[in-house]
Amino acid sequence: MNEGKIEKKIFITGASSGIGKSLAKYYAQQKAFLGLAARRVELLNVVADECRRSGSKVYVFQIDVRRSDDCAQAAREFIGLAGSIDIVIANSGIGGNDKLLSGNSEQINNILSTNLLGVTNTIYPFIPTLIKQRSGTIVGISSVAGFLSVPIHGGYAASKVAMRRMFDSWRITMKDNGIRLVTICPGFIDTPMTEKLRSTPFIKSLEEATPAFAKAIKNGVSTFIYPWQMRWLIKLLNILPRSLVDFIISTMKAAS
Repeated sequence: MNEGKIEKKIFITGASSGIGKSLAKYYAQQKAFLGLAARRVELLNVVADECRRSGSKVYVFQIDVRRSDDCAQAAREFIGLAGSIDIVIANSGIGGNDKLLSGNSEQINNILSTNLLGVTNTIYPFIPTLIKQRSGTIVGISSVAGFLSVPIHGGYAASKVAMRRMFDSWRITMKDNGIRLVTICPGFIDTPMTEKLRSTPFIKSLEEATPAFAKAIKNGVSTFIYPWQMRWLIKLLNILPRSLVDFIISTMKAAS
């Protein structure tokens, strides 16, 4: 690392694949001090090695974001190693069918727990340090699904709405403490989660999306919807009759 340069201290959950992995590699190019967390430690170690080859200092944390104790311990360890925290990125998330007709709530509960409680479990342990510093950025990876009624994926969509609303609420309090909150709402990004949707219009590669996400984080954009086409689609759907919106979304689902 370059002497005299102040590297960003960044903690990322869900860093073993997809957006989390791509952000880790992006920040590694900037020689950030990284804490990478995920359940799949084998994949996480591969990502960490890639980041280290860019000259970044990297620490790996095997955690399940549904477990608050795991997250609190990882936060304590990372702050102890780094001495401070600049950016916390709550990226862990899963998709999936609600299995609404099954009579068994296990799957939807797992989605809600991972995508919503996983965010609070990730962020809360860092807040005392962020407040003491009176600086830092908290990032939540939401989704454009939080603006849409996606058939059979109500649990996923609901978790992303709730995350965005929490950030909107917290932003007011955190601003008084010098802390910024950024909600990233990706559309269809080419990740393992969207493997079956690669023919969907406006799908973007991680190589295209990641610099845009990093720029939004750097600039402290409150809610960043990507790509730009999705911003206009959401505005359009908000002014159309509900029955027409449901028909359009059903048509898109049938075509996918």
